[in-house]
Amino acid sequence: MSFNSGHLLIQARSGAEEARGALLESYRIYLDLLARVEIGRRLRKKVDASDVVQETFLEAHRNFGSFRGTSEAEFVSWLRSILAARVANLVRHFVGTQARDVRREEGLEGDLDQSSRAIDRGFFALQSTPSQQVVRREQGVLLAAALARLPEEYREVVILRHLEELPFPDVARRMDRTVDSVQKLWVRALARLRQSAKELS
Repeated sequence: MSFNSGHLLIQARSGAEEARGALLESYRIYLDLLARVEIGRRLRKKVDASDVVQETFLEAHRNFGSFRGTSEAEFVSWLRSILAARVANLVRHFVGTQARDVRREEGLEGDLDQSSRAIDRGFFALQSTPSQQVVRREQGVLLAAALARLPEEYREVVILRHLEELPFPDVARRMDRTVDSVQKLWVRALARLRQSAKELS
């Protein structure tokens, strides 16, 4: 990432509209990845993750004044809580329950945190030593950006295997491939992902 997210956060908190938009946009890939994993568990083929992320951005922009944190980690956590509430609304809509379920939202926040930690673990597995860039940026955000640079089939096999935590036979069914071809694809995808993460950091 070429921008300094901490600087953008300071500018956004001081009321700079352009900085606020740029700050939110810098997390689009990361939130897209989290939304895709969470929606995939519950609402596959019914909801577009990018629509949920856009709604999350609109709400974050509208309620930015309520954010009281000062660090990127706090801001990312705040965005995840908004995303969890949006997904909970969708679950309520499609499942047919009208009443707001705070426990469900808290459960979704927990799921999103778990997915985020899985992305973080994936980043550390790709890095031999932490770089200055990793100290400055949330590592999950960086890994999401690295994933986004991969060919679609590489990205898919990594997400299914590591974030949705599916066994290889299930990954093979989802990708309409043999187990052997999926395993070979996975090995190639991890090699490309390591290179992509190295270039970004």
